[in-house]
Amino acid sequence: MRILIYSYNYYPEPIGIAPLMTELAEGLVLRGHEVRVVTAMPNYPQRVIYPEYRGQLYCQERRNGVLIQRCYVSIRPKPGLVGRMMLEGSFVGLSLLQALRGWRPDLILATSPSLPACVPVALLKQIYRCPTILNLQDILPEAAIHTGLLSNRLGIRVFESLERFAYGSATCISVIADGFRDNLLSKGVSAAKISNIPNWVDVDFIRPIPKQESQFAREHRLLDKFVVLYSGNIARTQGIRNAIRSARVLSKHPEIRLVIVGEESHLRELETFRQELGADNVLLLPFVDREALPDMLGAADIGLIMQKRNVVGFNMPSKTQLLLSSGSPIVASVPRSGTAAEAVLASGGGIVVQPENPTALAKGILDLYHNPEQAKKLGRQGRLYALKHYSFERALESYEQLFELLLHHPNARLESTDRPDFSCRLGSKKLGIQTLRSGPHRL
Repeated sequence: MRILIYSYNYYPEPIGIAPLMTELAEGLVLRGHEVRVVTAMPNYPQRVIYPEYRGQLYCQERRNGVLIQRCYVSIRPKPGLVGRMMLEGSFVGLSLLQALRGWRPDLILATSPSLPACVPVALLKQIYRCPTILNLQDILPEAAIHTGLLSNRLGIRVFESLERFAYGSATCISVIADGFRDNLLSKGVSAAKISNIPNWVDVDFIRPIPKQESQFAREHRLLDKFVVLYSGNIARTQGIRNAIRSARVLSKHPEIRLVIVGEESHLRELETFRQELGADNVLLLPFVDREALPDMLGAADIGLIMQKRNVVGFNMPSKTQLLLSSGSPIVASVPRSGTAAEAVLASGGGIVVQPENPTALAKGILDLYHNPEQAKKLGRQGRLYALKHYSFERALESYEQLFELLLHHPNARLESTDRPDFSCRLGSKKLGIQTLRSGPHRL
């Protein structure tokens, strides 16, 4: 097949959607498909275009068999409503021209965010007369409204209209968790249009590494510490300051060390807060290269997942699969009714504590600190769950089969169920396709 992936984020961006789409594109190439990617100039998480890509309206490159077509975007480190509109508008207009420069695809996979990209994708659907799959990594504008990122009434109405248009114009919508599916059904989207294919992790790359073998632990003098690790995006939805507050509660245990790995500009703000609290048992470090990710995870005695209490229930932190695959027991400070808590508890790889409650988080950490055998058991269970449910090969097969289904049976009906599969009915014929259950990837 000739597959066009329409994704705002792609390699070399280190976190979020970019590594997922990069692995998917390169995996499809290894299976014999032809793949091109239309994407923005890399800018995440700093929200500044990387130096080597500046001063260009367009550029094109090939990496691991994938043709990557990039376009300029108007990006600001802290965009308001006008800045966000300029960002989305520049990507919508310029990416469409890139998408028209190249071979005709058999189908298009578009990721959201960016939601406004649904407009050029719908136009391309008509031009190329091919099916389109909307891959939902987040549900906008709902998530942005809940976290306060979007409060302008006009902006909310515009994005809600775009959301309805995106769902209506896509041939199929792929979701990464059951909570996403439930949300779409509540908005009137037909179950026949939805397939559940969770995100994945490379279980051969992200694997348990003994702490004594971790260069990260050795370099930062953590070999004799009980390391509680948070690595990833530091934004409004995470509530990372509550982790630092919990570290202060744990200060009477000097062998416990909280390590936060993130984007440097956010770390500077956290450093000021850490000093104000006098939390000397907190270590703030910048992101490591992707190649060093397993080594860094090997330094952790506990992996943290953080969310605020008002985060929308369907939100799934992208680090879940990584922590499970690494064999790190998880302490998840997340809403118990949400998708994240459901995934952690279903895996048997961690515990869930009340969000935005530093005392509850500290207690959860201490419970595992004082019960090392229980911590090891959780880590083993999480690793086994990742091997069974989150392997990249299984996810890749699910996407490939979905693509083939849409191409060869365009009038088929997708029936999403509560079981870990979806089915297609065409007349009296049923084509069963195995998929995976809930949720995201990537630190």
